[in-house]
Amino acid sequence: MSFRLFARVSSVLAGTCLAVAAQAQTPIKFQLDWRFEGPAALFTHPAAQGYFKEAGLDVTVDSGSGSAASISRVASGSYEMGFADMAALMEFHANNPEIPNKPVAVMVVYNNTPAAVLSLRKAGIATPKELAGRKLGAPVFDAGRRAFPLFAAANEVGEVSWTSMDPPLRETMLMRGDVDAITGFSFTSLLSLETRGVKTEDINVFAYPDYGVKLYGNVIIASPKLIEENPAAVTAFLGALAKGAGEVVRDPEAAIGSVKARDGLIDLSLELRRLKLALDSVVVSDDARKDGFGRVDPERLALMGRQVSDTYATKTPVDVAAVWNGGLLPEASVLDAVLPSR
Repeated sequence: MSFRLFARVSSVLAGTCLAVAAQAQTPIKFQLDWRFEGPAALFTHPAAQGYFKEAGLDVTVDSGSGSAASISRVASGSYEMGFADMAALMEFHANNPEIPNKPVAVMVVYNNTPAAVLSLRKAGIATPKELAGRKLGAPVFDAGRRAFPLFAAANEVGEVSWTSMDPPLRETMLMRGDVDAITGFSFTSLLSLETRGVKTEDINVFAYPDYGVKLYGNVIIASPKLIEENPAAVTAFLGALAKGAGEVVRDPEAAIGSVKARDGLIDLSLELRRLKLALDSVVVSDDARKDGFGRVDPERLALMGRQVSDTYATKTPVDVAAVWNGGLLPEASVLDAVLPSR
């Protein structure tokens, strides 16, 4: 065989190998719960570093429009995996017993709910009890609003009244005095108020985990179809995510650039602060260290299931065994590497 012919054959074989390798990449469409903001670095960073590809996956990360939408899109088959609030997932299961392909939680990312009540100091609400008789505002689907009865019961808060609005108006209405307090994600509403000119010291934040509400927050969800047909792909995704998440936790400054690459209009310094707030409050929390990254405490999860059933008045009781599947998590050593040692 001549050298030229050998080179041509080698080139064809190399191209064939690359094509086979490309075909071997399992495609997974992943739906975020919200826009490309700071906390999205937990997903954009491992994607940018190529960790999903190294795991044999072709992952597409798309921005979202809320947990309910993420859950619905995975249930419909439009997406194989997503990111959503655990309470919203439980409610979806309990209210839709007849719907097939209900998404399943396979990894906890936000060990605590980010939900909080926020007020301005000038409103004179220094403790949760002083919310009684006040006007609170939030979108009807807001996680903090839905779980407020749990917060109220834990802190002996009397009756309050609610005003509904679209998410972009929430902080504006608080500043105008249309409402006395709002519910929302702590690291979102706090920064939204600050960008509107409110000083940090003039904002009261009652974070639910600090006031007796130990709900799990956002989790990775997967379709039962993917779990049944390719459980190895789910485990591979979770392992690659854990690898990237550990780097985000250790060096958020380096990771935030991956979010900017997805949305060039974001304020980099603002989103870096949002990311750090999220990491400190719900990812690297004392409860996360106790449970271990990605995992749940069975008793705590069972309690949450009962709380969601009662507080959300679901059609059927929450079946925790149907909502959570921890059997696809990567090895403990991979998960333990995410949270830094004290």
